[in-house]
Amino acid sequence: MRIIKLDAIESTNSFLKDLSVNSTINNFTVAVAKEQTLGRGQMNTKWVSEKGKNLIFSVFVKHQKLHIINQTFLNFAISISIYEAIALLKPPKLTVKWPNDILSEKKKICGILIENSLKGMHIDSSVVGIGLNVNQLNFPENLPNASSLAKILHKEIDLDELLRVILEKLQMNIELLNTKQFEKLEDRYLSILFKKNVPSMFKDTQNVFFMGKIVGVNTQNGKLQIELNNETIKEFGLKEVSFV
Repeated sequence: MRIIKLDAIESTNSFLKDLSVNSTINNFTVAVAKEQTLGRGQMNTKWVSEKGKNLIFSVFVKHQKLHIINQTFLNFAISISIYEAIALLKPPKLTVKWPNDILSEKKKICGILIENSLKGMHIDSSVVGIGLNVNQLNFPENLPNASSLAKILHKEIDLDELLRVILEKLQMNIELLNTKQFEKLEDRYLSILFKKNVPSMFKDTQNVFFMGKIVGVNTQNGKLQIELNNETIKEFGLKEVSFV
């Protein structure tokens, strides 16, 4: 495993993608930055981080015949890995909010962005971008739901050690993906999924409020499955539903 340490970069994901296009890079090559000036989240949202306080890194993952229809299990493997590494620090009420935000005490501490390169009907490789709030204590007012491990645990965390554990967990769970242990990944992901089987209020893109409970994820399209009051199950894609 090669770890490339950068002082400041526009985007660690873009850096690794460019590197993979212009040269041959090894599986699990990592780019980690103290500062990211154009960090991206899901659906082109911006990731904001204080320099040197957090873990901002991307990992290049080369796949072994991963069919595109199984990409949801890739998301499961990545989410589980981050969860399991953070769980060793014992933050309270740690969960994964669909599809792959990591929460503690309902506060977001980590975001994940997975960008895939395809060859035919298979995912050839992925660049996995991870932004984990570790030692940052102050957040912009427009991010009221953001927090960090240090803020929650009231102690500073060793960034290098936490990165080492995350990469170790990633290798373990990607191996489950490579050996097609999909059911194991799904069961583990659903066991840590935020608000699973808990009656909750939701809002759709038409600003319609409704009660329901999360019952699962469609592994073929990655959509969230919510059981409504009439016991029917409706599926929602990214940004199509939110908690109230």
